[in-house]
Amino acid sequence: MNTLPLPEPIAAYFAAEHSPEALTHCFMAQAVMKADGLTHTGINAIKAFMAEASAKYSATSVPFAIEREDGFHLVRAKVTGNFPGSPIVLSYRFRLERGLIASLEITV
Repeated sequence: MNTLPLPEPIAAYFAAEHSPEALTHCFMAQAVMKADGLTHTGINAIKAFMAEASAKYSATSVPFAIEREDGFHLVRAKVTGNFPGSPIVLSYRFRLERGLIASLEITV
């Protein structure tokens, strides 16, 4: 169980990693997500990407660190799944707006 205190939309994002439909409660309608060298704009594009990634990699993310930097929440998480190099540590750069995720960039 994760005991790292995360802002609600970020905690909801990690809780929804295998339930792309639940992401509608985490992101703003026109949110932007950058991952795997691609940019996904809007909740439907983000949900589609997350559904595909979940099915392909069966990854589980465990956040272990969070800090604030220039208005962003930087979260580091150990990610384990069905992909070469597993497990790895990824960085998640969240920008929150009105209690929802406005943007997210995921990097190695």
